[in-house]
Amino acid sequence: MKHWFLLLLVGVLSIGAGVLALANPFAATLTAELLAGYSFLAIGILIFISAFQDRSWGGRIWAALLGILITVFGYNLVAHPLQGMLQLTVIIASLMIAIGVARLLIAFTPLAAGARLIMVISGTLSIALAVMIFSSFPWSGAVVLGVFLAVELISNGVSLIIVALDRRKAEPV
Repeated sequence: MKHWFLLLLVGVLSIGAGVLALANPFAATLTAELLAGYSFLAIGILIFISAFQDRSWGGRIWAALLGILITVFGYNLVAHPLQGMLQLTVIIASLMIAIGVARLLIAFTPLAAGARLIMVISGTLSIALAVMIFSSFPWSGAVVLGVFLAVELISNGVSLIIVALDRRKAEPV
C-alpha cells in the first residue's frame, strides 16, 4: 500500500466525520467540549508536575498556580459539559472579536499595504460571526463548536485528498 493511499483514506474519513458533525452539531459540540476538557486536565497536571523541575521558587510557584488553574478549568469542563459548552462559546466569540478588531487595525497600517482589502474583509467577517454567536446566545453554544469542528474536519479532509492525489501523480509507475 502506497503512502498516498493512506493520506487519501484519512482525507475521506475526515470528510465523513465532518459531514456527521454537521448532521448532529450538538453531539459534535459536546464531543469537542469534552475533548477540550480532558486536554486541559492533562495539560494542567503536566504543568503542575513540571513546576517542581524549575530552579527558582518564583518560577515554581507561578507554574504550580498555572497548572492548578488549568486543571480546575479542565475539570469544570468535564464535570459540567453543558456549562462548559457555553463557556467555550463565549471564549471563542470573544477571541473572534479581538482577532477581527486586530485585523481591521492592521489593515490600515503599512504592514497590510498589499492585502488591505482582504484584511478588512477577514476582520469584518470575524466580528460579524462573533456578533451572530452572541446575538443567539445561549442557544448558539449548543452548536457553534460542533459546526467549527465539522468545517475543520471537512477542510482537513479536502486538503489531505488533494495532497494524496498530488503525491500519487509524483510516484514513478
